[in-house]
Amino acid sequence: MPSFILPRKSFTYAMPGIIADLGFSKSQLGILASILAIAYGMSKFVSGILADQSNPRYFMALGLFLTAICNILFGLSSSLWIFMIIWGANGFFQGFGWPACARSLTNWYSHSERGAWWSSVSVAHNLGAFITPWVVGFALQYFGWRAGMYIPGIVCLFGTFFLVNRLRDSPQSLGLPPIEQFRNDFQGKAKVIEENRLTTRQLLQEVLTNKYIWLFAIAYFFLYVLRMGISDWTALFLYEVKGYGALGSSISSSLFEAGGFCGCLISGWSSDRLFGARRAPICIFFTMGILCSVLLFWMVPPGYVQLDLATIFLMGFSVFGPQMLIGLGAAELCHKRAAATANGFVGWIAYIGAAVAGYPLGLIIDNAGWNGAFVALLICSAILLGSLLPLWGVSRETVKETKAV
Repeated sequence: MPSFILPRKSFTYAMPGIIADLGFSKSQLGILASILAIAYGMSKFVSGILADQSNPRYFMALGLFLTAICNILFGLSSSLWIFMIIWGANGFFQGFGWPACARSLTNWYSHSERGAWWSSVSVAHNLGAFITPWVVGFALQYFGWRAGMYIPGIVCLFGTFFLVNRLRDSPQSLGLPPIEQFRNDFQGKAKVIEENRLTTRQLLQEVLTNKYIWLFAIAYFFLYVLRMGISDWTALFLYEVKGYGALGSSISSSLFEAGGFCGCLISGWSSDRLFGARRAPICIFFTMGILCSVLLFWMVPPGYVQLDLATIFLMGFSVFGPQMLIGLGAAELCHKRAAATANGFVGWIAYIGAAVAGYPLGLIIDNAGWNGAFVALLICSAILLGSLLPLWGVSRETVKETKAV
């Protein structure tokens, strides 16, 4: 998974070099961020359906190979229109990654342990996003922004061969029993039902008629405005407003991912242990942390570097707890064989929100300044909190009871 993140975030940390070299405005660069988000979100939904009916071993490897090629081609280009085409393709191929992971996790780990394992895999995202600003920032400082695009592409080519060599489909494909049977997590009829494959129509019906998945999707939309708004613009904010250098702003913003690493692990473990594998309560507590940390980061004046770093870490910690759990919650509130489709659907809605954090937020920054951007992020935090509250007591049993009625 870190190999998927490196070529997705490379552009974010190359932005100062692209602005200096090619003279693009923030709103123009925001267009690229929005295109990536829209293409990635659409791909997650389509890829979720395909991943539920494919072998993730080859599905993920193909996506990683193609995203590597896109990064290398981006570094060879200078036209905004070419950038838009390449970065849109990159977003689409990026979408092959996580739905395949969702399928693998639901096949290899049972419900009672899945929160901890899902979070353990999710922190690979933070690891990749933490490394990216160091790699791209170093390349930007000493070799130029184009090298910051080439290096992630080359790394991904090696990652492709690793996936083909190591990843496997399901326990049954190796002659092992289903994980529910091995751990005795389900009894009677449920054990048989979960093993049945679903048609594409059944997959869509299972997901699109589930009101709880729709609530998670709405929450995901606003969470991704926050996640991508903070992730994509923090380095530039530090560079322009707080006087950090190109390398310093990239490295400092990487603490967002370091905080996310911790937030993912703690949220997954705590939802398993403290709330009986219910995901929404932990999401609500973490969202309160988002509100407080975004407000604090906005109010810290220039010159307080340690406070900046602590607040960036806190924002990452607070954002990535629900970022990991909402996708898991959606995957668990439907048929096991529809897990990737459910995760892909809410991911699609999420990346519409991520698109809002690109060009629209860039326009806000251009026209209303950074203060306007922070007001927008705080409003999104409040709406996110309100959308999660109705999900407090929802579990898989709640969904089964609703269907029975």
